Amino acid sequence: MWQHRDIRAIFVAAFLRSVGVGLAGVILGIYLARRGLTGAQIGIILGAVLAGASLSTLVAGLRANELGRRRALVGIALLAALGGCGLALTSQFAALLAVAFVGTLNGAGTDRGAAVALEQAILPQCVTDKRRTVTLSWYNLILDAGNALGALGGALPLVASRLAGFDLFRGYQFTFAAFALCNFASAALYLFLSPQVETPAPSVAAPRASLPVSPESRRVIARFVSLASMDALGGGFITDAIVAYWFFLRFGVSEAALGPLFFAGHLLNSLSYLLAAKLARRIGLLNTMVFTHIPSSLLLWALPFAPGFRWAVGMVLLRESLVEMDVPTRQSYLAALIQPQERVFAAGATNVVRNAGWGTGSFLAGYAMQFLALGAPLFIGGGLKIAYDMLLYRSFRHLKPPEERVPSAAAPSAK
Repeated sequence: MWQHRDIRAIFVAAFLRSVGVGLAGVILGIYLARRGLTGAQIGIILGAVLAGASLSTLVAGLRANELGRRRALVGIALLAALGGCGLALTSQFAALLAVAFVGTLNGAGTDRGAAVALEQAILPQCVTDKRRTVTLSWYNLILDAGNALGALGGALPLVASRLAGFDLFRGYQFTFAAFALCNFASAALYLFLSPQVETPAPSVAAPRASLPVSPESRRVIARFVSLASMDALGGGFITDAIVAYWFFLRFGVSEAALGPLFFAGHLLNSLSYLLAAKLARRIGLLNTMVFTHIPSSLLLWALPFAPGFRWAVGMVLLRESLVEMDVPTRQSYLAALIQPQERVFAAGATNVVRNAGWGTGSFLAGYAMQFLALGAPLFIGGGLKIAYDMLLYRSFRHLKPPEERVPSAAAPSAK
C-alpha cells in the first residue's frame, strides 16, 4: 500500500488539508467575532461555508470524472488556499461571505467536502479488493490526525502575535496564511498524481445520462444514501458539544475535565479504524458495520443511568472505541458494490446527505434537551442509529463485496 506513489501523495495532501480543517474549526468563529461581526452574521457566513462545500461536492460528484479527478482536486485545493488568503486580507462582511462560499472554508472541524469524495473514489482503485478496507482505514486515521493537530494550532494567532511582537489580528493573518500554504501544498501534491487516478474507460460506450451511474448502481446508491441520512440525523443529536453539555449539567464537571475525555475518545476512534479492517476480514464488511454500531448505540441509552461520573466516562470511552468502526468499512463496502467511475458520485451524494442530516439533528437536539428531558438527545440519537443499522442489514445482507464472494468453479468471480 505505502509503495504506491498515488496513495502516498493523497495521504500527505489529505493530511495537510485536514490540518487546515482542524485549525479553521477552532479559530474561524472566534476570528469573525473579534472582527466585530454579529452572531447572525457569523451564522450566515458559516452557512455559506456549508452551502459552498455542498455545492462543490455535488458538482464534483456529477462532473469530476469528465473534468478529470486530478484537475478537480487541484482546483478544490487552490480555492481553499485562496479562501485562506481572503480571510487574511479582508474584514468586510460581504467580502468574507464571498470568500467563505467560494473557498469552502470548513468551520466544522471535520472534512466531508468534495476532495474527500474524490479521494474515497480514487483510493480503492489503487489497491486490490483485499487491501481496499485497510487503505481507507489508514486514510481516515490520517484525516483524524491532521484534524487533531490543526485543532492544537488554535492558539497559533496568540502565540504568533506574542512571539513576533505584533497585534492579535496580524497573528490571525499569519495563521490564515499557514492555512493557505497547507492547501497550496496539497494542490502541488495532486499535480504529481498519475493518470491511473482518472476514471477507468468503460468497456462499452454508453449514452450520456443525467446521472453518472447505471440503473443498477442507482438503486444501491439511493438506498445507501437514504439510510445514511438517518444515521447522520441520529449523529446530530449526539455531537461532542451535546454530550459535553450533558456531562456539564448532569455531573457539574468543567471543560478542564471534559477536554481530556474527548481527546481520549477521538484517539480511540482513530485506533478503531485499523481494528475495523482486521475485523472485517474475519466477519465481513457489513457485519462489522452493524454489529459494532448497535452496541455503541446501546451504550448511549445506558449513559443517562450511569451511577456516577467515572461510570459515565467508562461508557463513553467504550462507545468511542466502537462507534467509528463503521466509517472505513462503510466507505469500502459502498465502493465495492458499484463501478469505479460511479464512486465519486456515490461518495459525494453520501457526504452531502450526511452533512444535512447532521446539521438537522444538531438543531433539534437542543430543543429535545430543553423540552423533553436532559437525556432525550441520547435516546433519540441512539434509537435512530439502531434503526439505521437494522434497516441497513436487512437491505444489504445479500450483497457481498468481491473479496467476500465464494467463487464458483463454473464462473469464477472477477472484478
